[in-house]
Amino acid sequence: MQKIVPFLWFEDSKAEEAAKFYTSIFKNSKIVNTVRYGKSGPGLEGSVMSVTFQLEGQDFYALNGNPQFKFTEALSLFVNCDTQEEVDQLWENLKEGGMELGPGWVKDKFGLAWQIVPNLLNEYLSDPDPEKSQRVMQAMMQMNKLDIEKLKQAYEGR
Repeated sequence: MQKIVPFLWFEDSKAEEAAKFYTSIFKNSKIVNTVRYGKSGPGLEGSVMSVTFQLEGQDFYALNGNPQFKFTEALSLFVNCDTQEEVDQLWENLKEGGMELGPGWVKDKFGLAWQIVPNLLNEYLSDPDPEKSQRVMQAMMQMNKLDIEKLKQAYEGR
């Protein structure tokens, strides 16, 4: 297991559902372990306490907590995408039951924020030519789901 693992607190016994949802969306993903409450609780005996899972080889720990803590956009999961097809697929799956937040950001049905970003965006935004990078920034700010072709057109000045 990795030294540092994101620990996700889900409310209303959603940890297992969330882990299954996420592992169904991302390739190279799996449920690693499910821990259930025993007789000593504090949850109902046999109910899920926590789930360890992997997305693209990255470990995550999901806990069934109570509703006192909620996810905010102050923490998001950043996903580098190689193709528009990957952007589209992840975006559509993650926004189902959730909502679009803005350029490249989507909140899933569990309230977790994700950034779905084409790999080339960082290259374009860090270009030493400020005209190119600013055109890309302006184009990006007009989008919810990022569109590689439109970003490329902005970069090239078309």
